[in-house]
Amino acid sequence: MALWLVVGLLVACGGQAGSGASPAPAAPAPAGSPALINYPAQPIAIMAPAAPGGGWDQTARAMADALKAVTGQNVQVYNVPGAGGTVGLAQFVNEHSGDPHQLMVAGLVMVGAIQTNKSPVTLDQVTPIAALTAEAEAIVVPANSKYQTLQDLVNDFKANPTAISWGGGSAGGTDHILVGLLAKAVGVDAKQINYVAHSGGGEALAAILSGAVSAGVSSVSEFRDQVEAGQLRWLAVSSEERIPGIDAPTMREAGVDVALMNWRGVFAPPQLSPEQQNAVVGLIQRMHDAPEWQRALESNGWQDFFKAGGDFATFLNEQRQDIETVLREIGLTP
Repeated sequence: MALWLVVGLLVACGGQAGSGASPAPAAPAPAGSPALINYPAQPIAIMAPAAPGGGWDQTARAMADALKAVTGQNVQVYNVPGAGGTVGLAQFVNEHSGDPHQLMVAGLVMVGAIQTNKSPVTLDQVTPIAALTAEAEAIVVPANSKYQTLQDLVNDFKANPTAISWGGGSAGGTDHILVGLLAKAVGVDAKQINYVAHSGGGEALAAILSGAVSAGVSSVSEFRDQVEAGQLRWLAVSSEERIPGIDAPTMREAGVDVALMNWRGVFAPPQLSPEQQNAVVGLIQRMHDAPEWQRALESNGWQDFFKAGGDFATFLNEQRQDIETVLREIGLTP
């Protein structure tokens, strides 16, 4: 099964988590307005709502470097892990309303986690600023694993599903969705998946490297260094086509008809004025165009997936509907 619908996918674009529509940005403020001249007027803080070491953390820190270069302001990154980002989301909404100097990184993982955790706080309650990146998932094993190919792993998975443990991020997130899609594609009941969720990429990586799980699932960039160091081995990637510089087949090439791309974006708190919202969107546009951000895209192997303002809000609304369908099909939600 191909899941190109999950991200709308890179062509058609799609929705958000939570019920209702995200607020669309107001029309651009007049050039030279005070909001645009004075923003940012103080240091910026970026929340990564996960433990250090994962994709959101990496994205937030790359943003910090680029924003420092663009603005000359200090930029702080801090982590609030838990429940697929929904712990951080609640804190962000409750503590930073109306403050344009507070930003949060989130993405497809949070869309799923809001639904699977039945979070009372949703992405409807924050201000969508921009989608930033899209990235393929990867399935890896320790370098000393007996599994040489994805088909080797799938054969044991089909024979005894619960004997194979999958280490990844939060329950209901992109990693979990990918395993569910794999199970469905090879004829395994998704309810038999032995998925071990972790609150951040660092925790998941430690479990994979130690052999505490049979295989690991996460974004390609989170495994690249360990594969290059000879500690992990690629089995497959979830892109439609092979990824330059990654010596791994696509899942389809490896015999499993699944394709899935993860995305990450940036949000501001609720209750921003139209002028503040436009100023934040404008700042992220400047960050995106800066050489520091473009170098981060290249060095991390992230696909540029920039969608700002109203385009991002539309994408989020459609994403919610797509993810609801997928989670229900693979048995993660009723």
